[in-house]
Amino acid sequence: MSIRSTSKAIIINEGKILLNKCSDKFNGNYYSLPGGGQRQYETMHDALIRECLEETGYTVKPVRFAAICEEICTNEEFRIKYPGYSHKMYHIFICELTDAAVRAPTETDDMQECCEWVSVGALAGMRILPTLLGSSIYDVLSGSAPIFLGSEHIIYNHG
Repeated sequence: MSIRSTSKAIIINEGKILLNKCSDKFNGNYYSLPGGGQRQYETMHDALIRECLEETGYTVKPVRFAAICEEICTNEEFRIKYPGYSHKMYHIFICELTDAAVRAPTETDDMQECCEWVSVGALAGMRILPTLLGSSIYDVLSGSAPIFLGSEHIIYNHG
């Protein structure tokens, strides 16, 4: 059994949040936080910094741990084909840019189309995955202590 540990970033700059715009055949169009899988012997902060640079071209600094949630894929065919992506823990951090300079992304996810800076006020009308995060994004942003967003069973994985 394998549980994938992921480190995700809520990057805030000038009242906006950086999101990955994504699309795949199972989930359609959606947005997700930059970040990804933690490598063995890599700290959560190091994984977050590396993944954000790879996916967005921005260098970030984690400011505080904000939330955690879990997704478990129920599709048996997907579980067999992608066992390392069928059960994921999302460790979500509030981050800030270390500088405004952006480089070309070096390793984007297959479903990632681009990155977009989105006004905090516009988040309510957006489809953000995981769903547990999307429905609680304002609680995560306004909280002073980390929160457990819950566990969710999904049919197919996403970015």
